[in-house]
Parts: sequence; structure tokens; C-alpha cells
Amino acid sequence: MPKKKGKSTNKAKKSLKYIVQKVFETNPDSVLTHKQVCTLIDVKENALRKLVFELLEDMVFMGTLERDGHLSFRLAGGNSWIEGRIELTNRGSGYVVTDDDENDIYIAPANTERALNGDRVKVSVFRRGKTRLEGRVVEIVSRETEQFVGTIELHPNFGFLIPDSQKMGTDIYVPKEHLKGAKNGDKCLVKITVWPKSSKNPYGEVIEVLGKTGSHDVEMISILCNQGISYVFPEQVLTESEELDTHIPAKEISRRKDLRNILTFTIDPIDARDFDDALSIQTLENGNTEIGVHIADVSFYVHENNELDNEAQKRANSVYLVDRVVPMLPEKLSNIVCSLRPNEDKLCFSVLFEINHKGEVINHSFFETIIHSDRRYTYEEVQEIIEGKDDENRENVLYLDKMAKILRKKRLKDGALNFSSEELRFVLNSVGEPVEVIQKTSKDAHKLIEEFMLLANKYVALFMGKGKEKSPFVYRIHDRPDQGKMEQFNIFIQQFGQHVETSDPKKIGKSINTLLENVENQSYFSIIQSMAIRSMAKAVYNTQNIGHYGLGFPFYTHFTSPIRRYADLIVHRLLKEKLNKTTHEQGNHLSEVCKHLSRMERKAVEAERESNKYFQTVFVSDKKGEIFEGKISGLTEYGIFVRMAGNYCEGMVPLHTIKGERFYFDAEKFTVIGSRSGKTFAFGDDIRVKIMETHLRKRQIDLALVGL
Repeated sequence: MPKKKGKSTNKAKKSLKYIVQKVFETNPDSVLTHKQVCTLIDVKENALRKLVFELLEDMVFMGTLERDGHLSFRLAGGNSWIEGRIELTNRGSGYVVTDDDENDIYIAPANTERALNGDRVKVSVFRRGKTRLEGRVVEIVSRETEQFVGTIELHPNFGFLIPDSQKMGTDIYVPKEHLKGAKNGDKCLVKITVWPKSSKNPYGEVIEVLGKTGSHDVEMISILCNQGISYVFPEQVLTESEELDTHIPAKEISRRKDLRNILTFTIDPIDARDFDDALSIQTLENGNTEIGVHIADVSFYVHENNELDNEAQKRANSVYLVDRVVPMLPEKLSNIVCSLRPNEDKLCFSVLFEINHKGEVINHSFFETIIHSDRRYTYEEVQEIIEGKDDENRENVLYLDKMAKILRKKRLKDGALNFSSEELRFVLNSVGEPVEVIQKTSKDAHKLIEEFMLLANKYVALFMGKGKEKSPFVYRIHDRPDQGKMEQFNIFIQQFGQHVETSDPKKIGKSINTLLENVENQSYFSIIQSMAIRSMAKAVYNTQNIGHYGLGFPFYTHFTSPIRRYADLIVHRLLKEKLNKTTHEQGNHLSEVCKHLSRMERKAVEAERESNKYFQTVFVSDKKGEIFEGKISGLTEYGIFVRMAGNYCEGMVPLHTIKGERFYFDAEKFTVIGSRSGKTFAFGDDIRVKIMETHLRKRQIDLALVGL
């Protein structure tokens, strides 16, 4: 009997706790007595009143409440809510990322209070644990977006939008009169109009019927819309771009440094159409070499606060999906007017480096220039020259490659992280279907361009950030690794017999580079590199400089891609102002723009990732029942992620589908373990899988283990 009574009391206490906490959160500025709390929640029985008092005592002990007298209580911290953006997971919980970049605040599914992914919210923290804060959303300050893409499910007198994003957490009710002709199964863009307190679901109206689910074009538009990225330009923006005077006035040419007679060329991907940058090379009289990094002068054409500029700032960057590019600027600017196309005079912002034969920068200078590209090279063509193919510019290409390798070696010696790119590229046929998946690797030709772009970015940031008279500026910053995350990374790599130094941030970079060198030829190299990258902080834009840890640079910015990144366009304007000794008041505006650019960059990355996942799913959709060799690429409490050999596509084996026994995820050991047999699955393990099902809407590949 006593046991049952204890259970009953605990259940009542748990139920009351939620109600009492709501009382204080609804009255954040109030000091409430025990009696007032009981009155507000309509508790009259003596036993329950006593339980409420015990609960108030417990909440003081837990830090949720604080005393204002013997029998008076108030919410801990008063009305000092924490504000930030909520990032929801597929399972309904979330994390609020605060403005001051302190620890994220965990929000349980029951405490999100109708907040949607990306919303700006105010949070009440009610638990401060050793490893994390936990809170409840108390106010939605602003919606990230009110438009969502999904599939319409029709009923006789209404419809529901089933959102594509699994992070949405709720379907949207659409009254019959607001369906605008949408048919069952149509992919639609729906705007939330109201969310009544009495309703579980928000109400909405169809803004646009995109087409039938499953069309690649519709799915790519869906991915963009779900990230709040516009796939078309407003008419006034297109009109402004078409009306641009593309003729370069003689007066403009006369005031610039004329570099048209110096050997200049571009090096870009084979399918590129927007050429941001070019390199020039000439030998100086003193025997040193002048290497020029020339960047398209977008700021000459796009003026602050005009329609083109406002739209570019809103977009923040170009987005590169598998089958298309969604540019930051209209095509006339990005692919024609500003693009450094061969055999055309172009306006640039240039950094000229005087470099000796040891690869040391002896001098550098910044100029507004006019250039003339003599040749357009692809990365593949330059790589062939580096590997021995003859070419009219072979000597110059080899010299640039030699200098780039010296610069890279010095950068790595100074502590830069040596991560290698492992991007996937899909080969599409004439109707846009994926017929092959290729893993792109970074070769010497890519690294040649990379090093000179890094050099230009570094010296622009140094010029703007050093000295007593520091100008308002946009830095690209990357914080030092978090000690806790690095210790977790160490636990993870122990299973491979590896270890990194985590006691000193200055040693972490070199230690990780040594680790990657040691495992470079191992089958689990990609897994370790991927986990190392996840353990790092994310690079962001900020007006306050803390340096770039990953590159080992105390000053760094983005200057070299103004056609596809708005940050670079701002940097061009600020650099021009300093060189021309003209400034205008920035105020807090620049700081807010930096936050926006960082947020939109994350959205672009997520859109690109979703595009890749979609085309992976399409690529294997006709391979159901086929068996593939693979490697474990991820482990969670609900499944084993496997990257298949040959096609590089990733799918998941749900744990509940593994036959024979129950398997569970051990977070401390980073393994999945059989409860009866003790059989384990770990990162990097070779495994055989069968493709069971593909889900285009979820962009998901279901796998099953073979031969367990």
C-alpha cells in the first residue's frame, strides 16, 4: 500500500509542477505567496496545499524559483528572459541558440509552445544542469518564415499541407476556399494566416501550386522555399539589372590602374559561368615576381540601397544545388557584366603581391583596376599542365603552383587545419536524371587558386584591422575548439587507436593534422575527418575580430567572391572607403547584417545538403533489393547510417528492423550493441546492406543488414 501511495503522490506532484511553473511564467514580474499560488490553481484541499508548498521548495532548490520572503516566491532571474533562435530537430525537441553565443538551451517537445524552426524566441531557463541548460519558450518574438512547402492532402471540405520539412512539427489546415485549385498530391507553397489558441494546427492559404510531387524541378523549388530562399527575382530587381549601363566610361578607365597588358587568366570549374577572380603574373626588374589577384568589381554596378543591393543582401549568397545555381545577382550581372570572361575588358579590385623566389611576400598594394583576361582555364586543364602537359603558359602555371605550395606549407606549419574536401558530384543526363555519382577530390589546381584567394583575403583583413585607426569591418572568424567537444572527439577516435592533444588550443590544430596524416590511407579516414570537422566551431561573419582558428590567421575576411557572396561586396565598399579616405556611419547596422549573412549561409548549406540527399535517393530508387558493400558513417539511438561503396550514397538501417535481438546505441562508446549477443557496430565498420525502400519526400534511403 505505501508503495502505491508514493506513486500516487509523485504523479500528483509531477502534474502540479507543470501547472505551478506555468503560473510563474505567465506572471514573470510577480512575487507570489504560497496562498496566492494555491488560489490561482484552485487548490483547496489541505493535502494538496501541502504538496504545492513542497513543490515550491523543490523549485527553489532546483533554481527555477527564488525566495522573496519566507512564504513568497518569484521566477528565478525575474523577467530576464534569454532571447535567441530556436533550431528544432526531427523529433520535436529544439535548441535555442542565443545572441551572445553562450551555451545552447535545450527545449523539450512539450515546451516549444508553437515555435517553428528558426523563429526568434524568448526563453525561460528552469534547469541549469552540469552539461546543459533547459528552458521553455515563453514568447515568439518573430517568425522566421510563415510560408511552407509540402504536399496537399485533400478532404471533402478542407485540406492539410503535409510539410516537406520534418522539423515543422505540425500540418497546416487549409479551408476549402483557400486551396486555390490545389489537387490531392500537389506540391504547394502555403502561408500561415492564423493559429487559434483553441486549434492544434495553424490555418493557412495556398500561395502557389508548384506542381506534382516527384518532379525534380518541383522538389528543388521545395528545398529552396523551405529554407526561405527565393527561386525567382522580383520584377523591379530584374528591371534594374536590365537597365544597367554596361559601357565602361573612359573617365573610369583613366582613374584606374590599367593592367590589360599583363598576362592574366581565370581558373574555374568546367561548368562555371560566373568568374569572380583572375590571376596575373609578371617578372619585375629586381627579379621578384608580381602576382595579381583580381576580383570582379561588383560594387561599381551594385550601389548601396538600390533594388539590386537590397535583394542581394536579402539572399546573402548564391546557392548551388545539384542541377542548378540560384544566383545572388541576376544573370546579366553574375554571368555577363561582372564575370571576368576571356578577351573582355573588366573592372576589378586587385591585390598585387611582390613575391621573391622563396615565396615570401615582400610588398603588397590594393588598386581599383581594369584587366583583360587572356585565357579561361578549367581546373582539369591546369591539373594536366601541372602533371606535365605542354601549354603556352606552362612556365607561369608551374611557377604559380610552386608559390602556392610554399604558401600552403607555411600556413600548415603556423597551425592551419589540413582538412581535405570530399564533395559529391552528380553526372546528369539530358533530361536531368542522375546517371553517375563522383567523389570530387581537391588536387593541386584547386589548391593553387585556394592559396592565392586566402592570401588576398588575409591581407585585406590585415589592412583594415591592424593599426590604431580601426575601421568598421566584416571579419570572417572561427573560434577555438570547445574543450568538451574535443574530449568527446578523443573518446570517439580511441576505437581506432588514435589520440589528439586537447589540453592546449594552440596544439590541437597540429595534433589533428598529424592524426589525419596517420590515417590518410585507412578506410576510416573520411569518418574521422568528418567527426573532427563536426567537433569544430562554425566560421561566421562578425564585426569583432577574434581571428580564424582553422586557417591559423589572426586577421581574415571574405574579399574574393562578390558575385556570389554579399559579405565580399560589403568588404569591397569598406576597403574603397578607407583607400579613398571617405567613410559613412555604420552604427549597429553592420553587426546585424553579419548575423543575417551567417544565418543565410547556414540555410544555403542546408539547401545544398538536402539537394544532394534528394539526388542520392533518386539515383538508387531503381535499385531496390540490390545488395551493396558499405561502411558505417553514423550511429544514433534510432539507426545505423551506411555509406555504400561505389555510389557514395548514404542510407539508414533502423535499429528496430534488425532481426534476432534488440540493439541499442551506447553514446559513451559510440557503438550500437546487441542486448543478448553483445555484437557491436562501430563507425568505419565494413558492412553489407540491401536497399529496401526510398522516400523522395523525406529524401531517405531505407537499408537492411545482410548476413548478420
